[in-house]
Amino acid sequence: MISSLFRARKPITQIARIVPINPQVSQKLTPIPPSIQSHQNPCAQLPHSQNPSRVLHNCSFSTQSSKFPEYEMPSVTWGVVQGRKEKLVSRVIICDYLKSLGIVPDELESLELPSTVDVMRERVEFLQKLGLSSDDINEYPLMLGCSVRKNMIPVLAYLEKIGIPRSKLGEFVKNYPQVLHASVVVELVPVVKFLRGLDVEKQDIGYVLQKYPELLGYKLEGTMSTSVAYLVSIGVNPRDIGPMVTQYPYFLGMRVGTVIKPFVDLLVSLGLPKKILARMLEKRAYLLGYDLEETVKPNVDCLISFGIRREVLASVVAQYPQILGLPLKAKMSSQQYFFSLKLKIDPEGFARVIEKMPQIVSLHQHVIMKPVEFLLGRGIPSEDVAKMIVKCPQLIALRVELMKNSFYFFKSEMGRPLKELVEFPEYFTYSLESRIKPRYQRLQSKEIRCSLKWFLNCSDQRFEERLQGEYIETETPGPLFCMGGKLELPGNEMVSDEEDESDDEVLYRRTVSL
Repeated sequence: MISSLFRARKPITQIARIVPINPQVSQKLTPIPPSIQSHQNPCAQLPHSQNPSRVLHNCSFSTQSSKFPEYEMPSVTWGVVQGRKEKLVSRVIICDYLKSLGIVPDELESLELPSTVDVMRERVEFLQKLGLSSDDINEYPLMLGCSVRKNMIPVLAYLEKIGIPRSKLGEFVKNYPQVLHASVVVELVPVVKFLRGLDVEKQDIGYVLQKYPELLGYKLEGTMSTSVAYLVSIGVNPRDIGPMVTQYPYFLGMRVGTVIKPFVDLLVSLGLPKKILARMLEKRAYLLGYDLEETVKPNVDCLISFGIRREVLASVVAQYPQILGLPLKAKMSSQQYFFSLKLKIDPEGFARVIEKMPQIVSLHQHVIMKPVEFLLGRGIPSEDVAKMIVKCPQLIALRVELMKNSFYFFKSEMGRPLKELVEFPEYFTYSLESRIKPRYQRLQSKEIRCSLKWFLNCSDQRFEERLQGEYIETETPGPLFCMGGKLELPGNEMVSDEEDESDDEVLYRRTVSL
């Protein structure tokens, strides 16, 4: 009978069907030779005397298991073909085993389980060696349907190859257990190639996927491609897409119609040009993650309610884009009360301060008080200090050490009255060594007496032109900036088209370190 089976070359699993499981019959059967067993299961466990690393070397998915035991091939990979009754019995045994570990098997009812509890034990132990607990498995019990040999080892080996450290693989599987079901060739490799095509550096691929592992589940021709295409269409430089993905990969999973485009449309409606918006997103891609209805729109309304003029909202956002995602109402209320109580600045003055320097909403109050106390200590009345801050809010963000040096030079070398500092508080914002001293010395050599603003608030070229002039020109206010209108230069009613600056250029010039 055995010889006929060899001629037919039927597998052992079919022998189990032909020969009934009967004690009397089984006693008459000749044991299957070891050579046949090894032919049926090439990865079967070898005797203990044989080097286990040789076994793993012969398996196509092994990855240096002699160093990393959690990647060892399972010793049990084949079960036996069972009838319906035997399957039910095996399922009960497996479920009891899982319950003994604290794993709830309810979601596995529709899943085909291994034929023996030994195979399931191999899977559980493999996941435990990765660092997953019973609670982690309960979060996604379907991972127990993945074969160690066919699913887990190939996927984990590829993830390690693209830069995810072995020590982080367990955490990666916890965050995105669905990856164990993925095909390396069909699903994982195309996503990695797509990211490389966006100019994501090879060494950053692992970092990006650790931040947002769900990227491995998106289709290339769907959300990811459309998100990139839309951002490029509004002016984002294609070369900057890669750094944006590295900084904030989540935008690749955002839908254009429901998330990205409404956000862009809102900012454009405030008067922010798309060119400036594109530069903002290139530097701070995380802005796209701000919730439009819950955060962005309420913050815009909050700014208006605190007296910020609608025509300067775009300038405020361009200077400090993070203001769109802050808990703004609480911060504005706290700062407004502080300005009124400590600095004697009324709500209208506070609004003008925010328009000129919106970063103040996030500035700590003890930081604000240091330069204020310095000015008060120099004999400047509190009312004048308030005027100086409203006129030049940058004062309250300066280092006191630099202010001391500038003030000492102002009093000892220049010998000017404090009234000039009140009229031109911007004096403290200029570098003492590179601008104030050199220009003042040039004035002294020519015996020119002028205001602080006249010799400081101009470019080097303009300063030289003023020194060459035979008279001191009348001071005029600086350019007036109005969103949506032309740049108006006082004293010049007509400006040629060649000298006009576009609104975009004006806003870009006024933007503080995008």
